[in-house]
Amino acid sequence: MARIRANGVEIEYEVGGPRDGVPYLFINGFGSQMTSWPEEFYKALEAAGLRVIRFDNRDVGLSQKWHGILPDIRAAAIAARAGQKPDVPYALTDMAADAASLLDALGIDSAHISGASMGGMIAQLVALEHPQKARSLISIFSTTSDPSLPPSSPEAMAALTTPAPATDRDTVIAHSLKGRRAYASTAWPFDETRLGELIGRNYDRSFYPEGSTRHYAAIMASLPRTERLKSLKLPALVLHGTADTLIPVQAGRHTAQSIAGSEYKEIEGWGHDLPLPVIPTVAGTIVDFVKRVETARTAKAAAE
Repeated sequence: MARIRANGVEIEYEVGGPRDGVPYLFINGFGSQMTSWPEEFYKALEAAGLRVIRFDNRDVGLSQKWHGILPDIRAAAIAARAGQKPDVPYALTDMAADAASLLDALGIDSAHISGASMGGMIAQLVALEHPQKARSLISIFSTTSDPSLPPSSPEAMAALTTPAPATDRDTVIAHSLKGRRAYASTAWPFDETRLGELIGRNYDRSFYPEGSTRHYAAIMASLPRTERLKSLKLPALVLHGTADTLIPVQAGRHTAQSIAGSEYKEIEGWGHDLPLPVIPTVAGTIVDFVKRVETARTAKAAAE
């Protein structure tokens, strides 16, 4: 892993896969580090020939922090809905600029832009606001943030926003495991041992719950993207699961419906997580999509 300055922010990142592989940028979600998803997911993409770029979003992991700034989340949401500028240190559009600038800093002209959950929201904004950087958009169990969509279940929202009762390692792991059950997949067993080890490694790498408060403020300070997504003119893939209680499946369907010509993959029993058994389906769908987009790009370039 390494650090680089992008969009004026110190960003921790990692690049894997073949040096001449197709560039694929992955953006993590709310409060999660680039090490939060199983390595098996990234390895599957790299084995298929993708050059995978992943990074810690600002305010999480080993990237730059905004210590001590605690925004009023409710006030930020009210201001955004009223068309006023929310009083927050940054919004999702700033995080999208980080992602686009990271590609510039690495000398990568464009990439397939992918993100999960909040990362999917950021990926959508990269495609909208930095279109020259996006070969395609891949939105994974994310949303347009349209107010008409069904909310998270109370249990899932509580799991996401309720802090651990203490900050020692064992308590944080137990609290996180309990919360993750609230939005876990139903098609496969909940692998508490593997998840506990993964949560522990991330705790050791960087336990920084304060940053999640500002991530949440960034989400609440950002407007829905429904109408803007209708203007997108690039290939898009949307993946979602029927068992997702944090961002219900209707949000995935709505995202796909909002992007003309997009492809939609719905996975039965998949929740807001990444169990090992679903990785071949998720990674395989992404790889197939990227290859088709690359084939079309090559054909278009040859015809010009």
